[in-house]
Amino acid sequence: MPPRAKPLAPDDRRAALVDATVPLLLEHGRTVTTKQIADAAGVAEGTIFRVFDSKDDLVQASLEHALDLDPFIAQLQHVEPDQELGAMLLEVVELFQQRFSRVFALMTRMGMVGPPKARRHMEAERERVAVILTGLAERHRDSLRVPPDQLMHMVRLLTFSGTHPHISDGHPLSAAEIVDTVLNGVLKKQDS
Repeated sequence: MPPRAKPLAPDDRRAALVDATVPLLLEHGRTVTTKQIADAAGVAEGTIFRVFDSKDDLVQASLEHALDLDPFIAQLQHVEPDQELGAMLLEVVELFQQRFSRVFALMTRMGMVGPPKARRHMEAERERVAVILTGLAERHRDSLRVPPDQLMHMVRLLTFSGTHPHISDGHPLSAAEIVDTVLNGVLKKQDS
């Protein structure tokens, strides 16, 4: 039997249960049991129902936590804006790939075909992401054939499709391949 957890305030207990549940959803999907969750959190099973009305409520809170864009936005804000364009894009693509891979795995395991409808605020979060990305590319405007926002839109789209296991037919693109394709295309350099 695992050691008992320390007493926590209800909000802290909710957060601890959500944190313990997300990896279990990635592993078991909707078949995760409250016993597995309680064991992972180091609490008695009944503790779950002191802060959540049902297992479904805990699962929903865990999904919302896992899909929350705020941690990803914080990562993007730490990308060094003054680095060379290729290096900056590589860092951005790697962050997107980490996020997309986790979200795709979670959605697949949960049997979801799209984000939950309750995520109405995601549009504002996406706009925040677009502003950060455009700001990162803006420093390179003079060397671009397209506006900075269009460059970052293309990077995001290629990263999404190149990372998605079904769209990429199980052959995902590496971050380096995505950046090279965006910056250099696929044609050989012509001798002058």
